[in-house]
Amino acid sequence: MVKSHTYSVAIAWTGNLGEGTANYRAYSRNHEIQSQDKPIIYCSSDPSFRGDPTRYNPEELLVGSISACHMLWYLHLCASAKIVVTDYVDNPVGVMEETSDGSGRFTEVTLKPRVAIANSADIERATRLHEEAHKMCFIANSVNFPIRHSAETVAVAN
Repeated sequence: MVKSHTYSVAIAWTGNLGEGTANYRAYSRNHEIQSQDKPIIYCSSDPSFRGDPTRYNPEELLVGSISACHMLWYLHLCASAKIVVTDYVDNPVGVMEETSDGSGRFTEVTLKPRVAIANSADIERATRLHEEAHKMCFIANSVNFPIRHSAETVAVAN
């Protein structure tokens, strides 16, 4: 049996500077994302496309979503395997190519998690669980470009 989950957010453009989209430079790319009673996520386009560099852009949110989904599955799998994770940090990198007509697509994302675990005897098993997390990740299963992994697992002093 397949379970279905539905997600909804509200997107509001906040970039009308008085002239709407009268011309390419007349408006800001700023917008807000909100879901129910959660804090607003302040967004814009990438600075390369006249966006505000102090706000998240859709490309960063996509890379972050892939990383967060992988991390949450990884933590779940480690807990189930009795591997104690004490720290998890990732610095993922996404590559997007822009074509001559202005369109584009992501060609890859590389996750670079650095994971600390409690027992050095579990390093090999913990490292292998990244493969399983990748197979389980909802977001990774939804994109049409490769997601690579360059994980580092270290043990904290036992």
